[in-house]
Amino acid sequence: MIFDNDDIEGEVTRGARALVICPDIRGQRRSEDPENRLEEACGLALAIGIVVAEAFVLPIREVRPATLFGEGQIQRIETTCLQEEAELVIVDASLSAIQQRNLEERLKRKVIDRTGLILEIFGERAATAEGRLQVELAHLDYQASRLVRSWTHLERQRGGFGFLGGPGETQIEADRRMIRSRMGKLRRDLEQVRKTRELHRKRRGRAPWPVIALVGYTNAGKSTLFNRLTGSDVMAEDLLFATLDPTMRSIRLPGVEKAILSDTVGFISDLPTQLVAAFRATLEEVTAAEIILHVRDMANPANAMQKQQVLDVLTDLDVLDGEGGESAMPIIEVWNKFDLIDDERREELLGLSRHSDDAVPISAQTGYGVDELIEKLGETLTTGAQIHHITLPAADGLRIAWLHAHGDVLTDEDAGEGQQGPLRRIDVRLTDKEYGRFEALD
Repeated sequence: MIFDNDDIEGEVTRGARALVICPDIRGQRRSEDPENRLEEACGLALAIGIVVAEAFVLPIREVRPATLFGEGQIQRIETTCLQEEAELVIVDASLSAIQQRNLEERLKRKVIDRTGLILEIFGERAATAEGRLQVELAHLDYQASRLVRSWTHLERQRGGFGFLGGPGETQIEADRRMIRSRMGKLRRDLEQVRKTRELHRKRRGRAPWPVIALVGYTNAGKSTLFNRLTGSDVMAEDLLFATLDPTMRSIRLPGVEKAILSDTVGFISDLPTQLVAAFRATLEEVTAAEIILHVRDMANPANAMQKQQVLDVLTDLDVLDGEGGESAMPIIEVWNKFDLIDDERREELLGLSRHSDDAVPISAQTGYGVDELIEKLGETLTTGAQIHHITLPAADGLRIAWLHAHGDVLTDEDAGEGQQGPLRRIDVRLTDKEYGRFEALD
């Protein structure tokens, strides 16, 4: 299959055949081995509907500034593309603008790097107005440094943002001016979004309901757990970045009338810096939480690396202390996908969890361990609650019902006669916030 130069700028959409390459650069320290990085890169490609025709790790002894790869390696890539009829080359690394352009000219195929691929996924998945603002800003920040294609794709109605189907390079200087202008407007719009979000957080702060934030590496099972706990139908598929926009639902927990569960965007290694900045407002929901649920995919061999990536992001958000990794709020590790690990590993993890106050083994898919997690959440949220001995007129059904609905009622019995009739004595466990709400009842 032969490509002309013009084909580089042609439409490449879902179903396109791609060659996925993971460069393994000598001397570059990485927390994840190359094979696992290659598997994740293929997962990213599948998440955008690309057919992975071939994938391999390519060792690099010396980085070539113009092309990243050596001459022999470029020839191997070109030959493989011809054999596999691949029309797209995905490089799981950050390419400079000149490297991307030179590779496209040599291979006669569209070339995108890890940043471009992730941004394309985000562009297709973001559903809310805020999410699309964030993605568009991230894309323009990325595109402004290279301008290898026109920015007119921003006017399109399709989900993505043009990396896989840009219309070609036109009027670069005009593009630069329009991009700068557009980025300025997006930043102003996002600042307004942040202010609105901050007002919402303040309102929730005045309300008694605690917030529980789900965090974790992408595809760890956060949305599946969210759906099981809330009875919702948030998109939960075996895809990287199935969830991009934050979703909140209320849940009932033991001893807690109402809590807010928040599902957040999944983290990933080497997240493009443009997205870290653009999605900071979304991730700031985590900083307002009373509890963080760190969902881990224990069936993934790289789960230790994934855990560290999540902790690094939480440190960047000042949720964790960078020195000792301590947190001002409780963090419960949810060891998910227990149904997918072998018996020996399951017994090992169960033994470890019995000696940990902050780890709960579960399977969000089957429901295993979810009841224990719910109990754990209730216990954590009611830590510090005190027993109050309250005497009320038996006719005061409103307050009595409120105590039963919002607190952990230990006893409810007759307390004799008062000036206005029979009395009830209720011993109930309430947090300070709940007791304050009780006293504020009309």
